[in-house]
Amino acid sequence: MLSLPLLNLVRNKENCWRLITHFKYLHTRSRTWLVNGSTPWTIRSRGQNCGLMSQRQVPTGQLKAANMCTGSCSDEDKTSWLWSVYNETKKQTEDLIPIISNNFVNPDTIFANNEMSLQDIEIYGFDYDYTLAFYSSHLHTLIFSIARDILIQEHRYPEGLREYEYIPNFVIRGLHYDVQKALLMKIDAFHYIQLGTVYRGLNPVPDKEVNAMYEGSHVPLEIMSDYYGKSSHGHTMKQFMDIFSLPEMTLLCCVIDYFMKHNIDYEPVHLYKDVKEAIGDVHVKGIMYRAVEAEIEKYVCYAEQTHAVLQKLSKNGKKMFLITNSPFDFVDRGMNYIVGKDWQDLFDVVIVQADKPGFFNDRRKPFRRVTDRGVLLWDRIHHLEKGHIYKQGNLYEFLRLTGWRGSKVLYFGDHIYSDLADLTLKHGWRTGAIIPELRKEIKIMNTEEYVHTMTWLQALTGLLEQMQVHRDPVSQTVIQQWINEREDMRLLTKDIFNGQFGSLFRAYHNPTYFSRRLSRFADIYMASLSCLLNYDLQHTFYPRRTPLQHESPIWPEQTSTGAMNIPFQSHRTKTGSE
Repeated sequence: MLSLPLLNLVRNKENCWRLITHFKYLHTRSRTWLVNGSTPWTIRSRGQNCGLMSQRQVPTGQLKAANMCTGSCSDEDKTSWLWSVYNETKKQTEDLIPIISNNFVNPDTIFANNEMSLQDIEIYGFDYDYTLAFYSSHLHTLIFSIARDILIQEHRYPEGLREYEYIPNFVIRGLHYDVQKALLMKIDAFHYIQLGTVYRGLNPVPDKEVNAMYEGSHVPLEIMSDYYGKSSHGHTMKQFMDIFSLPEMTLLCCVIDYFMKHNIDYEPVHLYKDVKEAIGDVHVKGIMYRAVEAEIEKYVCYAEQTHAVLQKLSKNGKKMFLITNSPFDFVDRGMNYIVGKDWQDLFDVVIVQADKPGFFNDRRKPFRRVTDRGVLLWDRIHHLEKGHIYKQGNLYEFLRLTGWRGSKVLYFGDHIYSDLADLTLKHGWRTGAIIPELRKEIKIMNTEEYVHTMTWLQALTGLLEQMQVHRDPVSQTVIQQWINEREDMRLLTKDIFNGQFGSLFRAYHNPTYFSRRLSRFADIYMASLSCLLNYDLQHTFYPRRTPLQHESPIWPEQTSTGAMNIPFQSHRTKTGSE
């Protein structure tokens, strides 16, 4: 059973009324729950289902201040009242956590950014690396080590660099690298640097220094990475979107760390280009390919579910094609291992060394047929035939020869730019992003620690939003303590994913730049192709209707405002009687 959002809890009458009970303090005389400054909620019941229905009101956010004493109150009374609201908010939050904790997200779910029905899909296309084939962590260690040795042997970098080994989980995908300043960082969807995630080498850069270098934390559009995440044409930022880029980022950090420790002056631009060239040589010169082919069991994760997905599509009469930048020998060896020697029988078209993203834009490169022995034939290609292997080419010729156009085609890839961007923006194909990191992040989000921390963080944020109207020094002293607590929790929710850079998808409460691109270029996204096995081929994927900031939420997002409805006078009377 695939996980459903929290909203589905209200479809169960028992769960619904349990939630209502926990929101008892939010209930007013008019049977309305004031869950934020502008949107009250009323109970509605319909047969076996029940839920909440919003009613628009004049904004009342600052009217909550009337419940608190005015300047005639003593400082002790003000402080006591504020902490009573805090404690009641925390109690309500803790009462809700057991219910929220039962709403786990299934890591095998397919998530939709855009409504899409598999019933409309006739042709399925695939990238190879990290789409059909998944690799063990040994591959990143291999790439790092080979590239490091290339720097030493061919670029005359210090021998001392051999002391550095690959550091698993030091970096995450989607980070930006300032080529001129030699800084690695995470940037959110609004071009703001997430302070605390800026690294020079293996060491964090203090926030004060970051603000001084960038005159704040905003990165102007003109220095951001270009359309494909590259640093070119005056853009000083490079975005690392490829899973294969994890060793590259780590190597950059290690080399910088060595230079800093030994007080070696270096030119950041040259360093970036040298590391980029060394990493490129690992691929272009075939070093990685030969190593993987020699020990395929060590580097390739056997994926029988990938085979099951391909078989399922084939049995349902779907056309399938493969477009990859990898060479045929490498793909053939991997697919033999993953699927079997007859893997080509499953695909109607196989294209290798396609040179994406150029494949999607450059009309000049024609297709060439490749024999099983790797020999390139010179004859003109008039048809793309099943059982044959083709090299290079371009998408425009592919469309002409196959007629596979528009929304009946669904293409899967792991690189949001190189695999998906042009297809969805220029050609109208449907796109599916493979995000292996999803499984780990969802498992973390399902933990009791994360649920508890995140629920209280949201409640405390709502409390701060409402209580900030109390500007007197005594109140502000209390509120500042809450702000400090909130900041500590924000750091915790970052570190729980990755101690240096946090979540791939969030920069505190904002989406990351990676998330922004993912939501724009991918109709659906998932941890692996095996997720397709959970759905029939008539299934329609519906994105959640997430409320815009000016829209009423379907369900109360914060529990803090209930405690805010405790009048000061009732609190004072109670404490006075005690």
